Amino acid sequence: MQELEKKISELERDFFELYKKLAIEEKIKQIKELEEQVAEPDIWKDVAKATEKNQELARLSDEVQPWELLKTQITDMKELLELSDEDLKDEIKSQLEAMESKCLDLRKALRFQGPYDSHDAIIRITSGAGGTEAMDWASMLERMYLRFFEKKGFKVVCLERVSGEEAGIKTAVYEVSGANAYGFLKSEHGVHRLVRLSPFNANNLRQTSFALVEVLPVIKADTEVVIDDKDLRIDVYHAGGHGGQSVNTTNSAVRITHIPTNTVVAIQNERSQLQNKEKAMEILRGKLVQMQLEQHAETIGELRAGESAGWGQQIRNYVLQPYKLVKDTRTGYESKEPDKVLDGEIDGFIDSYLDNVI
Repeated sequence: MQELEKKISELERDFFELYKKLAIEEKIKQIKELEEQVAEPDIWKDVAKATEKNQELARLSDEVQPWELLKTQITDMKELLELSDEDLKDEIKSQLEAMESKCLDLRKALRFQGPYDSHDAIIRITSGAGGTEAMDWASMLERMYLRFFEKKGFKVVCLERVSGEEAGIKTAVYEVSGANAYGFLKSEHGVHRLVRLSPFNANNLRQTSFALVEVLPVIKADTEVVIDDKDLRIDVYHAGGHGGQSVNTTNSAVRITHIPTNTVVAIQNERSQLQNKEKAMEILRGKLVQMQLEQHAETIGELRAGESAGWGQQIRNYVLQPYKLVKDTRTGYESKEPDKVLDGEIDGFIDSYLDNVI
């Protein structure tokens, strides 16, 4: 039993080291404060604020709950060891191994220490040059990510989707909600390259296609990212539907241009001009933050036009012919089962990226 006591002591030491690093006690205090705030009847006079508080409470509770559970299990295990005899040794050993595995999983939370890693994410998929072939590749990536989101239990809302004339998509934009959504997905930001025998080529020749995947943090509070009003140009216009039909007769669609960087965001899917403007500002904040991270700028005011990641930043190759291989150009991680990767099994690529940036 001495060996088991030593192991539980080591587990307890490792656990509390992580517990302190991730400021779990501070987060518990935040939870109590938020619980008091959302319990106040007057908070619902401002529905948007109340919703934001509830979402933050839910996020923190989901983050803290597994740590508190493991903390209780470690305490219970120590007490059990003091009372147990050799007959329970195998059972205790099995429980201890499960707890060690859980602690190892929780250690992965250290990978999400970036300023926006805990935020939700916007993912935008855009087909590159190459017509139908590229649009089909963009739709394959869209399917891959939707499968991945489903497996992770992320909530997904489509903000925009423009289909190709013959097949695939020109662009698709989704808002992804879940624990550390941006932290997980930031590894996917960049150009994705496909090599295959083209189903759209009469001679069945090998074809190379490109698609751009942009991943942005969702930043709802304007206090988090301050943008000078004089740097913005806001245009409104009729929201158009399929076939050129009008969605409504009011100028509900909104286009916002950040003049210093020439960054443009247009939204028309929401029901009102105000909602479209709020969503467009949310995406614009995310775009500027992503540029800030890429340019290593301290403030939004230091951003320079034309220096964000674009078509030159190829991050991953998906080869289906003449051999089968998916390889990340940044980490070297690879899979010889592209069918599984394109079915949403991209955890290995994400884990490899995150392990390299800790």
